[in-house]
Amino acid sequence: MPGTCEATTRAMSGAAVIELRGEVDGAAARVLADAYEHAVTADGVATTVVLDFTAVDYINSTGIALIVSVLAKARAERRKVVACGLSAHYREIFDITRLSDYIELFPDLDRAVSQLTGPAA
Repeated sequence: MPGTCEATTRAMSGAAVIELRGEVDGAAARVLADAYEHAVTADGVATTVVLDFTAVDYINSTGIALIVSVLAKARAERRKVVACGLSAHYREIFDITRLSDYIELFPDLDRAVSQLTGPAA
């Protein structure tokens, strides 16, 4: 039985944040695509999309492919994609697959947003 993936989107300091929960696998395709579209249209000026994996329990190879498709779409739209909240295991998977060559990784959402937006004025 496929896992369940849920997503919440919000704008945070000029970035479009997609908070994922559950399992990122083949069943997550529509959830991730819809979340991306909602995130970037809700804040049409966001040039960065943050994928927050803090509450993700599982990512399989199809899930990695879905993340790559989000990355490709974002690049075509001249948006940057970063990720945060990956467990040590999934950080290693991102390194092994070289996905981390294309998506900057941060330990948590606060650090991702602060690095992307710089110090407060």
